[in-house]
Amino acid sequence: MNEFIRSVLLLLVLLNPFLVIVYLIDIVDKLDTKQFQRVLFRAGIISSVAFCCFAILGDKIFSDVFQVRFASFQLFGGIVFLIIGLQFVFRGPTAIEILRGESKHIAGAIAMPVLIGPGTISASVVIGKRNDILVSCVAIVVAVMLCILVLVILKFLHDIIRKKREELIERYFDLAGRITALFVGSVAIEMIMAGVKSWLNLHWR
Repeated sequence: MNEFIRSVLLLLVLLNPFLVIVYLIDIVDKLDTKQFQRVLFRAGIISSVAFCCFAILGDKIFSDVFQVRFASFQLFGGIVFLIIGLQFVFRGPTAIEILRGESKHIAGAIAMPVLIGPGTISASVVIGKRNDILVSCVAIVVAVMLCILVLVILKFLHDIIRKKREELIERYFDLAGRITALFVGSVAIEMIMAGVKSWLNLHWR
């Protein structure tokens, strides 16, 4: 049970709904609560299936299926995160709308790259190594659903507060988005460095 809880917390911390809500501020503004819930639920299903696949297959999904090194995945993921961070610095939270694409694909766009990222994929692989297949999948689904639940609650609170303090909310999300960019950019550089280190270790063995 302790390992199950640790696995849920590991993925939930990396999903970080309090950070994700900043990414989704344009959707929070545009959609009503029911639409927002439907979109998030579909994104949660997509993410859960992807995470479970990585948990079950582990590192082999990179070497056997994609025929690439995990270090290459870390490098590319770091570059993607770096682009997102730079977009946030110069454009604020609305930058993520450009990266997501058209609204008709919004559920898949929320799943990737907002929920499904190098960090959460790596966590899924770790969870798969820690637990049995069934336990790993249950832990992943629980973590994703908890993230979705917190996002729905934050959307509800946002709609209530915005009616009275719209300008304050807008300033908060703009500032939070730009501060978030520093964190995202730092994680991106760390992932790139880890990928380079892993690649060099494999290359010079």
